[in-house]
Amino acid sequence: MRNLKLILTYDGTRYKGWQRLSGEENTIQGKLEAALSRILGEPVEISGSGRTDAGAHALGQVASFHCESGMPCPALLEALRKYLPEDIGVLSCEEAAPRFHARLNATGKTYLYRVWNSPEPCVFDRRYVYRMEEPLDLPAMERAASMVLGTHDFLSFCSNKHFKKSSVRTIYSLTIRREGPEVRFTVAGDGFLYNMVRILVGTLLEVGTGRRDPEEIPRILAARNREAAGYTVPAAGLFLTEVTYQ
Repeated sequence: MRNLKLILTYDGTRYKGWQRLSGEENTIQGKLEAALSRILGEPVEISGSGRTDAGAHALGQVASFHCESGMPCPALLEALRKYLPEDIGVLSCEEAAPRFHARLNATGKTYLYRVWNSPEPCVFDRRYVYRMEEPLDLPAMERAASMVLGTHDFLSFCSNKHFKKSSVRTIYSLTIRREGPEVRFTVAGDGFLYNMVRILVGTLLEVGTGRRDPEEIPRILAARNREAAGYTVPAAGLFLTEVTYQ
């Protein structure tokens, strides 16, 4: 039994997210499994490094799967590029160690969130940004961002009301940078809860517009209550950019 590793990029605009759903064909995982099963002539179940939200995107998603087929990786890569829709791309296909698992072996992930912070029209990137015309105080947002660095209980930044596992995560870095009319949030950590990045960005934007004080962050973390944090920004601006392994 072979174990193969894929690195993927996709535009999630028209999909219901990564995870295969019963009765729903329009997911990234579902499209990949259908293509792989057709190409290899055997049932294939694929595991992703994480479940990106409906409407979110990926520049460097990692997935793994087992198969009996002896098709060489270059031939499989060529076939996948032929059969997958244009908004799902496979960057690489390679043999992996027998025990490699895209999700279980991941040690870190990096996400990018894009905000179009201008009254100017955003014609060509409109599907990939969250538009906010109100001026943003970047130094205030940076002060707030510095307080989420390190290891904390991030339950206040999780949309899953029934989350039962540990909600402790470590944020390695959170940078905020303006590039012309766009403000980009880049966050790296050992893992993220459901909607965690989108809620973090929503909370920081509330700081940036003066609706919250940067010093509220410790109180929000201590509350362990979703109602204490800010709103969940739309998925359109979210990109999984990198997954790391030891």
